Amino acid sequence: METNPIPVVTVQTSPFDDQRPGTNGLRRKTELFEGKKNYLQNYIQSLLSSIDLRDRQGCTMVVGSDGRYFSRAATEIIVQMAAANGIGRLVIGHNGLLSTPAVSCIIRKIKAIGGIILTASHNPGGPGGDFGVKFNVANGGPSPDTVMEKIAQVSRTLEEYTICPDLHIDLARLGRHDFDLENKFKPFRVDSVEVYLNLLRTIFDFSAIKTLLTGPEQLKIRVDAMNGVMGPYVRRILCDELGAPANAAVNCVPLEDFGGRPPEPSLTYAAPLVDAMKGGDFGFGAALDADGDRYMILGENGFFVNPSDSLAVMAANLSCIPYFRQLGLKGFARSMATSTALDRVAKALKVTLYETPTGWRFFGNLMDSGRCSLCGEESFGTSSDHIREKDGLWSVLVWLSIMAVRKQGVEEIVKDHWAKLGRNYFCRFDYEGVDPRAAFYLMRDLEGVITDKAFLTQKFAVGTNVYSVERADNFEYIDPVDGTVVRNQGLRIVFTDESRLVFRLSGSGGGAGATVRIYAESFERDPERHNRETQVRSTLESILIGTTTLCVYFGVSVFYCCWCGHIVFDL
Repeated sequence: METNPIPVVTVQTSPFDDQRPGTNGLRRKTELFEGKKNYLQNYIQSLLSSIDLRDRQGCTMVVGSDGRYFSRAATEIIVQMAAANGIGRLVIGHNGLLSTPAVSCIIRKIKAIGGIILTASHNPGGPGGDFGVKFNVANGGPSPDTVMEKIAQVSRTLEEYTICPDLHIDLARLGRHDFDLENKFKPFRVDSVEVYLNLLRTIFDFSAIKTLLTGPEQLKIRVDAMNGVMGPYVRRILCDELGAPANAAVNCVPLEDFGGRPPEPSLTYAAPLVDAMKGGDFGFGAALDADGDRYMILGENGFFVNPSDSLAVMAANLSCIPYFRQLGLKGFARSMATSTALDRVAKALKVTLYETPTGWRFFGNLMDSGRCSLCGEESFGTSSDHIREKDGLWSVLVWLSIMAVRKQGVEEIVKDHWAKLGRNYFCRFDYEGVDPRAAFYLMRDLEGVITDKAFLTQKFAVGTNVYSVERADNFEYIDPVDGTVVRNQGLRIVFTDESRLVFRLSGSGGGAGATVRIYAESFERDPERHNRETQVRSTLESILIGTTTLCVYFGVSVFYCCWCGHIVFDL
């Protein structure tokens, strides 16, 4: 114990009007958090004050970061404010580092009241990059809308925050730290723990994966941690425990700027991995984002697995995983914007399929109520009910488990899946920095067009293809657990051949302006037509070209594919 109690200080402040958290917490430019007086402190106080004092007093909370620039300074502020606000114990990763899946795991394991994650996911780091503060609740999952709104309400009227400015901890020192404070909530403890890796060991057959990576038919792998928080986990699991050579794991040292590139597992930003895979020396490749919740899978010669296909292939092969053989399948879930490939697996396995709005928090209720075993989104996020977050390393281990059991390569597994259930050609196109008013009017006017009864009779001829509208709506979700209704979650146009167009405004970016996402999906049963390029004009692009006149609202002249960054078409 400290010989003298550490004082608690109350600091006067003024509220900010832009601190309502979005789908992924509060995400802004780093310079705003670092340079604007009390900006971070205000938000942390709003977050802590949103927790009822009776629940907060003496409770346990988890804190972790993806290691990006400003994380260490922010972690110290959070420790100081948590102590001043009655939190009894903090569990923090070594050097302040914890992946998002690990935070979720630890919250559930130790029954914490929640966890604060410092991350902006796959957004760039460094002084000129992005920073974010995310709050996960007691089930280990992201905050529901009610919690986010409560935080926002507090932030709009906040006049003071409390802090222990003289409380300092050494994040590099493992173990327990105890402090005596000048308030009624004492003592205050800070711990560092490691439970996530133990959880993974209970889910997978590590001996089977180790044989795959070290046996006579050794699979050579390459995993790019993109200088994010997952580097140490990758080395511990894949190299130290499963026997992959040290050079199988690259960019495993967490860096504040992620080596100068956005830590996004895509064909664009993981280009060095793609090039290495195209050389033919590796049979399996994967990339993980900054906080470890997103991933990308590549096969030999750079074969790219679309994230929606990855989710469907996993679902079809969960019997390869001991965890699911023991517990069985309860149900599958996907976000509305994700391709319907998962639906076909659910139908084949006679498993219930849930379609939710975008945002991982919507899967939490399904899992907590025992309705869902596997869930995923088209943005490279997949996981199961072992935690309440996306889990990139878990997804990599699922793929390696499937390969170990089936004794097939990535491309062979995917193409076999297509042959059985058909292929869903799918792509997402992003336009960022759109004027918010223009984006609003675009969505409003488009909704007016597609919900008009006359639209249901429309047919769009593109080359030899004719697309007939079957239905169109603004997606609305009714939670099957508590009956909560969520409206205006994206515009859907579904065609009679099961092709789809989805238009959605996204709130996950850290920059100014709105982000408009357009998703295009085209189903193909004929195996002879399964090997075409996803962006071939006669399928997905032809559907999009029929809608480009709508883009005059915000002046879009070029669309980029969100996965490869290539220009898809130029008006």
